[in-house]
Amino acid sequence: MGRVLWFTGLSGSGKTTITELLKKEFDKLGKSYQVFDGDDVRRELHRHLGFTPGDIKENNRLIIELCKKVIDKVDYIMVPIISPFRESREEARKNFGKEFVEIYINCSYNECKKRDVKGLYTRAEAGELENFIGLHVPYEPPTNSEIEIDSVKQKPEEAVKKIIDFIGL
Repeated sequence: MGRVLWFTGLSGSGKTTITELLKKEFDKLGKSYQVFDGDDVRRELHRHLGFTPGDIKENNRLIIELCKKVIDKVDYIMVPIISPFRESREEARKNFGKEFVEIYINCSYNECKKRDVKGLYTRAEAGELENFIGLHVPYEPPTNSEIEIDSVKQKPEEAVKKIIDFIGL
């Protein structure tokens, strides 16, 4: 059975960057993996969902189901997704038990806004986007994550080392 590495944090916190570096490390180590990136999954499979709190929870639930389908086929499943609600993350934890690793990419709203290459924060603050997580929809930081990365103080490469050390590779 594989392990689920569930990355959570605001848009722009560094979840995808760290996942991309971790993929390279897994390749070097000969580990198999699947990535369910929140943006990609929403664009390809869950287009019917919006960004209301209910739709966000449903998207997270559906990603849990995707993970269940491949957990026995790979060593690691990486899920870089904002996942703003503790309830959704706890649901994932319940489903995967000790094989679930919550990785909190801690980065302030203002820092994420500075990093925002997509312009989402500016658009949300201008009223062009509704239900923006961190502005209109509160982000509920984890209270019991296995790993916390401060992406302002730690470089992505340091984050990958911390994750690799935690999972024992």
